[in-house]
Amino acid sequence: MLLQSSRLRVGRLFASSAIACTERRPLLLFQGTQLPVHVSTPEVNSQLKHLVKSGYLHDARKMFDTMTQRDEISWTTLISGYVKAMDSIEALTLFSRVWVEPQMNMDPFVLSLALKACALSVNVNYGESLHGYTVKTGFVNSVFVGSALLDMYTKLGKIELGCRVFDEMPLRNVVSWTAIITGLVRAGYNKEGLIYFSEMWRSKEQGDSYTFAIVLKASADSGALNFGREIHTIMLKRGFDVVSFVANSLATMYSKCGKLDYSLRLFERMSTRDVISWTTIITSYVQMGEEENAFDAFVRMQESDVKPNEYTFAAIISASANLARIQWGEQLHAHVLRLGLVDSLSVANSIMAMYSKCGQLTSTSIVFHGMIRRDIISWSTIIGGYSQGGYGEEAFEYLSLMRREGPRPNEFAFASVLSVCGNMAILEQGKQIHAHVISIGLERTAMIKSALINMYSKCGSIKEASQIFYETESDDIVSWTAMINGYAEHGYSQEAIHLFEKVPMVGLRPDSVTFMGVLTACSHAGLVDLGFHYFNLMSDMYGFVPSKEHYGCMIDLLCRAGRLSDAENMIENMPHQKDDVVWSTLLRACMVQGDVNCGRHTAEKILELHPSCAGTHITLANIYAAKGRWREAAEVRKMMRSKGVIKEPGWSRIKVKDQVSAFVSSDRQHSQGEDIYRMLDLLASRESDIDDLDSLVHDAED
Repeated sequence: MLLQSSRLRVGRLFASSAIACTERRPLLLFQGTQLPVHVSTPEVNSQLKHLVKSGYLHDARKMFDTMTQRDEISWTTLISGYVKAMDSIEALTLFSRVWVEPQMNMDPFVLSLALKACALSVNVNYGESLHGYTVKTGFVNSVFVGSALLDMYTKLGKIELGCRVFDEMPLRNVVSWTAIITGLVRAGYNKEGLIYFSEMWRSKEQGDSYTFAIVLKASADSGALNFGREIHTIMLKRGFDVVSFVANSLATMYSKCGKLDYSLRLFERMSTRDVISWTTIITSYVQMGEEENAFDAFVRMQESDVKPNEYTFAAIISASANLARIQWGEQLHAHVLRLGLVDSLSVANSIMAMYSKCGQLTSTSIVFHGMIRRDIISWSTIIGGYSQGGYGEEAFEYLSLMRREGPRPNEFAFASVLSVCGNMAILEQGKQIHAHVISIGLERTAMIKSALINMYSKCGSIKEASQIFYETESDDIVSWTAMINGYAEHGYSQEAIHLFEKVPMVGLRPDSVTFMGVLTACSHAGLVDLGFHYFNLMSDMYGFVPSKEHYGCMIDLLCRAGRLSDAENMIENMPHQKDDVVWSTLLRACMVQGDVNCGRHTAEKILELHPSCAGTHITLANIYAAKGRWREAAEVRKMMRSKGVIKEPGWSRIKVKDQVSAFVSSDRQHSQGEDIYRMLDLLASRESDIDDLDSLVHDAED
C-alpha cells in the first residue's frame, strides 16, 4: 500500500508544472550610467555594494566604470563581487589595476580577495608571487592575509605549504583555524583535521558554525563516531544544533557512522528542513535498505515545497534501482531530463547504475554515450554492468576504450573484468590483466587481491590463488574471505577451516560472506557438527542474523549427510522466504538418496511456486525411474507435455584464438555455423566408415 501510495503521489508531482518566479531589481538611489556630480564617493560605494550584494554585478561594473573617484572600498567591493561570482579572471584583472593606481594603497582585504581568486583559477604562480609580496611588505602577519594564503595553498593541493603558513602566523582567529581544518578535511586528511580542531579547543579559541560543520564531516568520513558525539555535546551547549547546515552535517555524521536511527531522529526534530536535510534523510533510508520510506520522504519533500537537487535525484534513483522498479526509474529519468539535471555526473551515474541493476544494459550504454562528461564512476559502472551481466567481450571492449579515452582505470574496473575472466574460465586473459595491474602498482589493493584470488580459484588454479594470498600481506577480510571460499569450492575443506580459524588471530573480524565460505567447506567435508558450531557462532559471538544463503548452506550440509528429514525441518522453520532454491537442494538430495516420498513432497512444494519448472518435473521423473516406478515416471513426463513445459537447453563455451564462442543444441546462429556443421557431418561419416570396417573385420574373423 505504501508503494502504491508513493507511486500515485510521485506521478502527481511529476505531472505538475513548475511555478515561475519573478525577480525584482533593487531600488536604486539614482539611474543611468552617468553619476550625478553632487553624489559623494561614500554614497556611490553604498549603491555599488547594494548592487553587488543583490547579484547585479553587470550593473555594478557599469557604475564603477563611470566613477570619477574611486577609493579602496570601491575596488574591494567590485573585486569581491567577481570572486563571489567565481569570475577569477576579471577579479585578478581588476586587482592588477590596483597596483598602478597612484592614489591607491594596498591593504589586507584586497590582498585576501586576490589570493581567493588565485585559488579559484588554480593560478599557482600568481599566488606564490603574492605570497612573496606579503612577506616583503609584512602583510603576511595580517590574520586576513594569512588565512587567505593557507586557504589558497590547501585548495591548490599544497597542504604542507598551507600548514606551514598557519604554523608561522603570529595571530590566529576562528577563520584561520577553520580554514586549515577545512583544507585538510577536503584533501582527505580527516584525522589531521580533527587533531587541529583539538589544538584549537585547547587554545581556548571558540569555533563557529562553519568550524563545527567541517569537523562533523571529518568525523563522518573517518568513522570517528565518539569524536562526533563529543562535538554534538558541545553544539548542544552552545546552541549550534539549531543551525540548519550544522544539523545537516550532524545527521550525515551519524548516518555515515552507521547510526542511521540517530540520523532519522535528528531529522524529525528539525524545525526547518532544507534540501540538504531531505537529501540526507533520503540517502539514509537507501543505506538502510528502506527504499519505500525513501520514496515516501521524496514525495513529502516536494509536498513541503522544497525542490530536489541533483544529489536528491541521485539518491532516489538509486532507491528505484535497489527496488528493481524500472518504471519508477524511467519516470525519474524523464523528470531530470525535463529539469535539465541529466548532465550532472551524480545523476547520470545513478541513472546508469539503475538501468544496469535492472538488466537494461542497452539503456545503460545509451546513457553512457550521451554523457557530456564521464568520471571514473561512469566508466566503472558501465564495465561493472556488462561484467555482472555476463557480457565479457563488451566489458573488455569498454576497458580498452577507457584506457584510450577515459581516466586511468581504477581497481573497481579491473576487478570487474577479472570477475568476467573467472566466471567464463578464461585464464589467459585473467593473467594478462594480472600482469597489467602489477605494472601500474594496483596488485596490493584489497579489491584487486580478492578479485585475483577469485579469478584463479574459479579457473581451477588454486595454487596460484593461494600464492597471491600468502605472498602479500593480506590485512583485509575481503582477501581472506576470497581464499576461504576458493579452498571450499575446490574441496580443500580442511585448508578453508584452518584459514577461517586464523582470522580472529590476526585481528580481523569475519563477515557474513566469510561464514558462507566456512559453511560450504563443512558441507563438502560432511562435517555436520562443526557446521552447526559455526552457524551458531555467527549470532552468538558476532551478532550476525543468518541470511537465507546461510540457511541454504546448512540445508545443503544436512542433505549431503543424508539427513533429509532434518533438512526439511530446517526449511519449514527458517525465518526467510522458502523459495525454489532451498527446495531444489532437498529435491536433488532425494534423488541421490532414492527417497521417493520426500522427493514427491518436495517437488510439490516447488511446483506450487513455479508450476512450469522443467528441472523439477525431470528430477521427479528420474527419482521414480530409479526405483523402477515407470508408471509414475511416465505420468510426470505426460504432465510436462500437457503443460507445454520444455527443458531449457544448456550452453557450452569454447575458447579458440582468444575468442570465446557459446553453443547450444541445434544452434545455427554462430557466424561459422555452416562450416562447423559440415565438419561435424564429415566426422560423422568417417565414424560410420570405421564402424563398417570394424564389422567387416569381425565377420572375417567369424
